[in-house]
Amino acid sequence: MKRILWLSGFLIWITLSTSFAAERMTVMVDKANVRSGPGNNYDVIWMVEKYHPVLIVKTSGEWYRFRDFEGDEAWIHKSLLGKTPAVIVIKDNINVRSGPGTNHPVLFTVERGIPFKVIERKSPWVHLEHADGDKGWIHQALLW
Repeated sequence: MKRILWLSGFLIWITLSTSFAAERMTVMVDKANVRSGPGNNYDVIWMVEKYHPVLIVKTSGEWYRFRDFEGDEAWIHKSLLGKTPAVIVIKDNINVRSGPGTNHPVLFTVERGIPFKVIERKSPWVHLEHADGDKGWIHQALLW
């Protein structure tokens, strides 16, 4: 009986330890279709732009189900994603500065939902680049 209980516990542990862990990835094409299901035959429900970060929660063949910064879930083809570090702005009217601190001049402002590639981090600031080439620094508390 002890042997059966031990074996059952071991199998449960193996199952839990090998379950899929969420992975953060980044859209690497200028525009990507996001679909309602895992295939080209499913409806396009929205589009995302380059450097949009996503959290992969499930896979189905070549398709990844993801969760975004708003908690929405949808499907995207894996060929559109990469592992480049990226973030997205989570507040409106955010100042993008020339350096890592509020003592640096504001270069431009951005709205909620704008994605950026991460160039470097100087905690608590992040040096970023938009797909159009604009660069600057944003405080990490304003990013996902």
